[in-house]
Amino acid sequence: MNALKNKERRPVQKTRSGADSRPSRGHAATKSEPVRQTGRSQEKTIKQAPATAPAETRALLPRSGERPPERVPVILESSGAGDFHLIDSGNALKLEQYGPYRIVRPEAQALWQPSLAAHVWEKADAVFTGDTDEDGMGRWRFSEALGETWPLSLLGIDFLGRFTSFRHVGVFPEQIVHWGWMKNRIEEAKRPVKVLNLFGYTGVASLVAAAAGAEVTHVDASKKAIGWARENQVLARLDKAPIRWICEDAMKFILREERRGNRYDIILTDPPKFGRGPNGEVWQLFDHLPLMLDICRELLSPKAIGLVLTAYSIRASFYSIHELMRETMRGAGGAVESGELVIREAGLDGKTPGRALSTSLFSRWVPA
Repeated sequence: MNALKNKERRPVQKTRSGADSRPSRGHAATKSEPVRQTGRSQEKTIKQAPATAPAETRALLPRSGERPPERVPVILESSGAGDFHLIDSGNALKLEQYGPYRIVRPEAQALWQPSLAAHVWEKADAVFTGDTDEDGMGRWRFSEALGETWPLSLLGIDFLGRFTSFRHVGVFPEQIVHWGWMKNRIEEAKRPVKVLNLFGYTGVASLVAAAAGAEVTHVDASKKAIGWARENQVLARLDKAPIRWICEDAMKFILREERRGNRYDIILTDPPKFGRGPNGEVWQLFDHLPLMLDICRELLSPKAIGLVLTAYSIRASFYSIHELMRETMRGAGGAVESGELVIREAGLDGKTPGRALSTSLFSRWVPA
């Protein structure tokens, strides 16, 4: 297995002080399938809970005080970890290694030509075919019969890979930089740490946090995703770890947690960009993200360690979520660091650095 190789490139400019979910629309989008999109796209939601504001929703709270100092742009880079690395990319495709399998998936941001010869790509074990649109469904073409699932490992956590009809295999390896950061903060805290993982998908981040010693609350509206996460918990030998698996609309959950006065030291949130309810209700990331973050701030404990937001498949600069995070955290001190998550090609051997492929935007508040 490749060792974790994450690099965090800080901006040339020094930190400068500020001058001075899935929903919230009231509703977090509900996912009926534990599937996501490649590149900047995130989870494809088939059946969504109503995106209209529930009766218990609330208005944004007024914020005052200085905006936190900012660190921009921050590029969080991974060149591979555990059983994963990006082999090559180009012609709107990417060639990846997931454990014993090499797979080819669409990647619109790979605008260049592949570095490796065509015959290398042609030897892939699985190729995603069909609708190559970011939100499109398709199917896999296999070079030979493969099992429905196979074991993978990242950051010492064992879990299951699985081919889905939305081109994903159950993990988003670019997130390893956030998971590594979280793991280190939990271990350094030397105290009980509570983690809230919203839109937690197949639970790899939750298992990383639990293995580091945290008490974890994992929220996802997809029963299939929760079921997959529980399978991963068993495979990771963390059956007795303090993890609450909550199958519920994320916005409803955090509104209730706010009323109950529950607090968390670390909050991870990875909302989709779009969802449609069974009755035609629609939720949009740009419309509903402000309230979701506002509630998340209220859920942070007095000794909070961080609030992490990742956004896929949105036509925006990282500055849009960066400035939203700074406004949300007015008066909280600390700092907001924002930028992009990228994965660097590592070649067939997993050790030969190549081009960096952008995967998503992020913004992260951390205390002083």
